Amino acid sequence: MGNWRSKIPTYLHAARRRRLVRPRVLPVSLIVLVLSLLAISLVTACDASSETTTSVTKPSTTLSASSTTTLSVSELVLVSTTLTKDSGILDVLIPAFSEAYPQYMVTVIALSSEEALKLGEAGDADVLLVHSPASEEIFMANGFGVERRAVMHSDFVIVGPRDDPVGIKGMTDAAEAFTAIAGAQAEFFSRGDDPDFYTIEKGIWEAANITPSGVWYQRTDQGMAETLVLADQRGGYALADRATYLSARASHKLWILVQGDKALLNQYHVITVEGAKNMQGAVDFMNWVTSDDVQRDLIAPFRFEKRGLRQFVQQLFVPNAGEVE
Repeated sequence: MGNWRSKIPTYLHAARRRRLVRPRVLPVSLIVLVLSLLAISLVTACDASSETTTSVTKPSTTLSASSTTTLSVSELVLVSTTLTKDSGILDVLIPAFSEAYPQYMVTVIALSSEEALKLGEAGDADVLLVHSPASEEIFMANGFGVERRAVMHSDFVIVGPRDDPVGIKGMTDAAEAFTAIAGAQAEFFSRGDDPDFYTIEKGIWEAANITPSGVWYQRTDQGMAETLVLADQRGGYALADRATYLSARASHKLWILVQGDKALLNQYHVITVEGAKNMQGAVDFMNWVTSDDVQRDLIAPFRFEKRGLRQFVQQLFVPNAGEVE
């Protein structure tokens, strides 16, 4: 469509000129002659139309195959973790990505980070969204990954009874808090069934130079929510991811006592897998999830919010694409 609005002054000027032209007055005899000639022409045209047939071709309303576009949809296998899935962030990211890139049908597989990396090694994943930095570095060094970028971080918290008999509330050093718990032999409940949790917990115990053992150290071999309930019932302490702590808040009365230490951060990376069956899709997802728009508009505003627990609404993820390796 042309820029017709810019031509309005020209149109108005031409219309005004046409209104200023004076009509010429013709003699009556000349008018009669012109009318006679017009009558003869009309009769001749009518006779000609009765002897010929006019063929009218109607425009086709059927689209040919060449004029239609069929979107080719390919599967994109995203392998992430149960912790990521349970947080709810994928319920925001995947629909938004699918809307931005309708050519991909995203299949999500949720495992531990270690199991996710093994799927990548086997070539059964296109792209990974995981949070086990040490293992990821080995994965990349062995040539199983093409590119690795930071996406965001969540965090773990040390929780315990509100009266906090050990007195760790407000500490900023997780290893110091673990040392105090071990020194008091206060019951500590470790879920023990998830490598991602154990990696974080083990790192803190190692920083404290402590190998936890004894009746005070309880390994539940259950999920995080169940472990929190047990710790609450026994008046003990636990290490929990913030998302599960909040989502299970209705079933326990534990309080966050220690948070914010760098050792408690849970860094996420996106990795494109070497030999991915859908490499273009993997690259598109990596670029999309680390883009400024997604970091600002989807990840940063994501909050835990549960009906009846509005006082515990908290940010779960801090976007940090481009800020760390």
